Order: sequence, then C-alpha cells, then structure tokens
Amino acid sequence: MSIPRLKTYLSMFAAVLMLGQVLSAQAEESLPDFTTLVEQASPAVVNISTKQKLPERRVAAGQMPDLDGLPPMFREFFERNMPQQPRAPRGDRQREAQSLGSGFIISSDGYVLTNNHVVADADEIIVRLSDRSELQAKLVGTDPRTDVALLKVDGKDLPTVKLGDSEKLKVGEWVLAIGSPFGFDHSVTKGIVSAKGRTLPNDTYVPFIQTDVAINPGNSGGPLFNMKGEVVGINSQIFTRSGGFMGLSFAIPIDVAIDVSNQLKKDGKVSRGWLGVVIQEVNKDLAESFGLDKPAGALVAQVLEDGPAAKGGLQVGDVILSMNGQPIVMSADLPHLVGGLKDGEKAKLEIIRNGKRQTLDITIGALPDEDADIGTGGQGGAERNSNRLGVSVADLTAEQKKSLELKGGVVIKEVQDGPAALIGLRPGDVISHLNNQAITSAKQFTEIAKDLPKNRSVSMRVLRQGRASFITFKLAE
Repeated sequence: MSIPRLKTYLSMFAAVLMLGQVLSAQAEESLPDFTTLVEQASPAVVNISTKQKLPERRVAAGQMPDLDGLPPMFREFFERNMPQQPRAPRGDRQREAQSLGSGFIISSDGYVLTNNHVVADADEIIVRLSDRSELQAKLVGTDPRTDVALLKVDGKDLPTVKLGDSEKLKVGEWVLAIGSPFGFDHSVTKGIVSAKGRTLPNDTYVPFIQTDVAINPGNSGGPLFNMKGEVVGINSQIFTRSGGFMGLSFAIPIDVAIDVSNQLKKDGKVSRGWLGVVIQEVNKDLAESFGLDKPAGALVAQVLEDGPAAKGGLQVGDVILSMNGQPIVMSADLPHLVGGLKDGEKAKLEIIRNGKRQTLDITIGALPDEDADIGTGGQGGAERNSNRLGVSVADLTAEQKKSLELKGGVVIKEVQDGPAALIGLRPGDVISHLNNQAITSAKQFTEIAKDLPKNRSVSMRVLRQGRASFITFKLAE
C-alpha cells in the first residue's frame, strides 16, 4: 500500500473515531442526571416503622374452626389452605407485628404524608429521619378510600419536599422514587410515566399515575418526583405475581393526596361528592344501540332510590358523556370527577337518552360512610365490615329464595380476614341459619353475629351450589 493511501485511511479512521466520541458525548448529555435532585430531596424523605400488639394465635386462637364438625367439602378446603400457627411463648400472651414503609415531610413543623396501609391499626408509629434520628408520630387522620394517611411529629425547621402539580405530568416524562424497599433506607429508583388516570379494582376515587419505576415492599408511602425535584405522587401499589417489582407501579397523584391531607388536618375526615348511581362501561355494541359514534361515556345501570341522581332526573339507560364540561371517556372517569365535588355543589351532566342529547343539572350529595348501605344493585341491604365473622352479606332476592326453596337467608358478597375466611366461606355462599336461629335478613344476621358466644362451638348452615351443610366454629376468648 502506498504512503498517500495509508495516510488517507488513517485520516478516515480518525474522523470516524472523533464522530463516535461526539455522538457518545451527546448521548450522555441527553440522559438525565438525578444527583442534584437526590441530594436536595433526600433529607425530607423518611422511613416509617410501626408496632402493633396482637393476641396470641394459638390453635383455635378463638377463630380456629372445629375440624371434626366440618363437612368434607369445607374440611378439605381448610386443611389445604390453613397455615400452621406457632404457639406464642408463655407469659405475656401477645405478639408484636411490625411493618415498614416510607413517607415525606410536607411542612417544617412536622406533618408527614404516607399510605394508610403503612400505618393502619398501628399502636406505635416511629419516623426515622435521614440523619437516623427517630421521632414518635401521632396519627392525624387516614383515608382508606385513597390510601392516604397524615402524621405529625414534633419538630422545628425540618427539611421539606417541594410539591408539584400532578395534572401537568406527561406520559413519557422521567420520574424518580426515593424510599426504603425491604428496609434499605433512601434507595433511589427511576423510570418514566407510563400512563395517567388509571383506575384499579376497589380504588374508585384515585386516578393513579402508572410508572415503570422499580417499587418494592417498603417503598409504600414514599414520594415520586419529577425532574424539577417536585413531588408529583405517593408510591402506593404494584402489580405483581411474584411479590416483587414487575414493571407496573402506581402512585397517588399529589393533587389528590394534598386535598385529602388538608381535609384530614381541618376536619379529621374526608368528604366526597356522591351521585347515587351504578354505572358500567360502554362497549362497541352498547354504543351502537344507544346511537353513539364510538364507545364512550358511563352507562347508568341503576339509579339508587332517593339519591342525588334520582332527584335530578337521571334514569336507567342514560349514557353520561360529560360532567361540567369534562368528557367521560371511560366509565371510571365519572367517580373521579364526582368525588372531587362537595355536598351541595351543582353538576351539569351531558347525557344521551333515547338517542338524543340533553343536559341535566344535578345537586351533588355527600358520599355515605363506607359502612353505610348505599345500594346493592337490587340485592337488598348489604352489611359491610359490621359483623364479627368478617363477611359482607346481602338479603336474598325473591327469585333466589324460590330457586333455593328458602323463606329467608343471606348471600355472602365479600369475605374479609376473620373466622369466615378461616372456615372456608366464599362469596356466593348462602347462610340460612346461625347459632340455631333462622336468618331472615342481613340486618338480623349482623345482630345475631354481634351476640355470638365466645370460646364455644357455634353452628352455621351454609348452602353452596345448592348443597346444604352445617359447620361449626369458635370465636376468640
């Protein structure tokens, strides 16, 4: 190879090398640098630990079923699913449960935001600051519907976070989380906003921010920051099949959380608007039948008697397209908007009725407490979280009584933690007798459950798929 040609090749190689270095430098410059954000925000992020005194969980810890008294279908379920419980040590027949989460300071005088599930049922709450000092916290108030809790610690000139505007978040925007996953304090993870306005099962009033930020147990209650170092959400939930992070994380928008915290600080509770309807999604076929160009809106499947919607003239079969000018794209959009209004405020609904558009002016009511009966879709009164067995039940309809050849009874709508779960009861089971008394209504069922004897076998007649059996169980001492 001639000398001139070699020089040409060397010049070309040098040019390519320089171009690669330039492109690499540009790529590095385009990636976000979180170091300053973390340095400034970390001092206001706290670790939260709780303690709870629990009774001894002995065999039959008062809630253990009598296996000999169970029919085969219940005994098999119980033996397969009930974990073995170790005896507590002699002496103090109590054990201590602990939980771990995160939070952040929103005011220099010591108000702290976190998740309700981090501090629920705690007897003691400890907040550990970034300098490892620990402060005992007082629970100002909680709101289970949004999973937000407000704490107060004694302090002055505490470091605080900057609060942002979650409404201004954009999908694809970089975000960062700081928290204590698995107890590792001040761990930092980053990602992007994957979606906004997500509705999750049993979380009607929170339009969640979805991200791909790595969130694990212990991150709950911690802040989600934008690139300006402003808190835009509270990390609350993950979707997982393994128990760990799988790429789907959900945060409560900070706008929602601050509104809740302000109400908790002022009134000790949270008030929300209520329309008094049962709604469902509008699919393609329904949209066509109602004369809509495309699937959109919230279809009114039921109007609750004497509720705000009924008084305002809303009817079954109406499709709500917008409220106060805000479009209802998915049916889940409606509860978010209604919940943000106050009792007595006016709402202008655009609806389609019989193929024609019209508007209705409705006065919003106050959302009843969670324990209150606000309608059950024609199933009669539901008794939620109000009995010692840990079940929500509803009256049987006339049709159900006829098909089961019963004069009374209740159907289980939901099974919570408690004796009912331990003996294998499921939603859909029908209870016709409790403690040798025939059940006539959900209200009577709750009254009987309230007076059940302790530490003695109690009988219950249960129908599952038309088959009836008596089972026995014991309640705690």
